Amino acid sequence: MDLQEFLLNLIIIYSAARVMGEIALRLGQPSVLGELLAGVLIGGSLFGWIEETPTLKLMGEVGVMLLLFEIGLESDLHAFLKVGRAATLVAVVGVAVPFLLGDLLGLTLGLSQLQAIFLGATLTATSIAISARALAELGQLKTPDGHVILGAAVIDDLLGLIILSVLIGLATTGAVSWLEVGRSAGLATLMLATAILIGIFYGHRLGDFLKLLNTRGSLIVASVTFALLLGYLSGLLHIAPLVGAFAAGLVLARTEQLAHIEKAIKPVADVFVPIFFVLVGAAVNLSLLNPFEAANRPYLLLAAALGVAAVLGKLVAGLGALGSKADPLAVGIGMLPRGEVGLIFAGVGLSQGIIKEGEYSAILLVVAGTTFLSPILLKWRYARLRA
Repeated sequence: MDLQEFLLNLIIIYSAARVMGEIALRLGQPSVLGELLAGVLIGGSLFGWIEETPTLKLMGEVGVMLLLFEIGLESDLHAFLKVGRAATLVAVVGVAVPFLLGDLLGLTLGLSQLQAIFLGATLTATSIAISARALAELGQLKTPDGHVILGAAVIDDLLGLIILSVLIGLATTGAVSWLEVGRSAGLATLMLATAILIGIFYGHRLGDFLKLLNTRGSLIVASVTFALLLGYLSGLLHIAPLVGAFAAGLVLARTEQLAHIEKAIKPVADVFVPIFFVLVGAAVNLSLLNPFEAANRPYLLLAAALGVAAVLGKLVAGLGALGSKADPLAVGIGMLPRGEVGLIFAGVGLSQGIIKEGEYSAILLVVAGTTFLSPILLKWRYARLRA
């Protein structure tokens, strides 16, 4: 690819992402769904204006790291973990039940053990951003429901990143080794725990160092470099670089410069992150979703079954809020959206060769469906509670 072709691809990606993202927002939906749809439109299934190249793929992968870095910055572990038992139970059940349902479903449909495990893993995540936005629009963000949902979503993210790291490790071997699972999970957990402890005890010292930087852009360059460094170290340990980027966010979230870093990282992320989501959408093969083709029906059946498992798994998780001041059904509904986290799982699964186009398209349907469904059901639930 020469420079002219590369520039044209970027122009098309950014233009489509912004237009479709704006339309999604005006329809009351997250802009990420608009970016996903933009990819579907300009990808090979419809207009064929772009195709994934190694350079664009690398830019998208950097975008995912920046996204996880940003989520780490926004994760106030002290505030969320104050909800304690209820959030922990909701998170654990919300990971375990969907994972088991997805895994059993995959095995029942004749998928490989690794593919079945991946399907289960894709159902575990909860989108903090989408849940928070839906709760804020309903005025429930600072309520017991909001605290439990967001606290559980933070823990979900931690568990989900560990699972994703394990899956990437398994994909490199092509087999399920419980020794490898334990090693990858242990390393990912150790990295996140170390990041939390460093943030708590040494965050202020890192903040003092950042104060010494006076040249233009020094703060954001140093912060992004730190995220990339931890991502690089994660890769050396054979765990997902996303874990390192998220850990970097957790560390810098404890510094006095947090507000400045958050403000500075947004425009940087806005340049890279849409590339990932547009490429995710562009990888969707719409022809596989045609129900009139007999060969497509297994994938549509998979999407429907995964959708049921995705909803039931999170609604059951809401029972973990029993005994607290939170409403269990509202909590379960608030845990439904997979959003950008689910898209990250799907994109990584396809790029690592864990799943094929058919399974990928089925997962995207589930991600989009749960993301659309949660705000609608939350509005209905709170209307019933007020009645």
